[in-house]
Amino acid sequence: MTRSQSTTSPLRRITERLVRDLKPLRFEPPVAYVYNPLTYAAATYHRYLELFGGGTREVILLGMNPGPWGMAQTGVPFGEVNAVRDWLGIEAPIGKPRREHPRRPVLGLDCPRSEVSGARLWTWAQDHCKTPKVFFRRFFVANYCPLAFLEESGRNRTPDKLPADERTPLLEACDRALRRTVEHFRARQVIGIGAYAERQAITALRGMDVSVGRILHPSPASPAANRGWADQATAQLAAQGIRFDRRVKRPISVHT
Repeated sequence: MTRSQSTTSPLRRITERLVRDLKPLRFEPPVAYVYNPLTYAAATYHRYLELFGGGTREVILLGMNPGPWGMAQTGVPFGEVNAVRDWLGIEAPIGKPRREHPRRPVLGLDCPRSEVSGARLWTWAQDHCKTPKVFFRRFFVANYCPLAFLEESGRNRTPDKLPADERTPLLEACDRALRRTVEHFRARQVIGIGAYAERQAITALRGMDVSVGRILHPSPASPAANRGWADQATAQLAAQGIRFDRRVKRPISVHT
């Protein structure tokens, strides 16, 4: 076993358990298509874990679920194509979901459309840290729920809009995976990217020795995010004890 395989095997096991837990779940209309990039884009996601999932992390940045032009395409959380390929250096074969919406095809790293949220997040990381190696010394980026839900129209449906009988088993599985991920990294802080991720982290991590906070979601649907999201996110992290050393361009924390 190689060193990288050894360090990432716990996350692989967490992922495999989550995939098994989600497999029997069924979702009724208005959900018409369910994409699970942990299966059809497993090669790129596993490469993400292999490169950046070893060791401890102080901070986990937690998103809600895949966007149709981000993780749904690349298998990487907030996985805007250019950032995944050119900055994170991840390239691997990407398949197709079992049922694919004709207006939301999975084109993988050939997808010509940029996901604004992912582009903002990874550009912000690059601006502050320059290289993935520096960024991932302190941070890991994850999604709370790995499933993308599409209505017949192609509209994205978020997990909080699911009915309770469908939502409850989904959240139970995602809660378990998040707790195990926090334990794996020995994280001290989980920062929800948006209010939903923060709420779910508070519920899932109750009783654990980890603090939970929030930054503004970078979605272009948010008027606030369109007014300088990067500066706002940096300030919000600083208010929670995480700031960046401008001299060495790396994240530091008041906790260390």
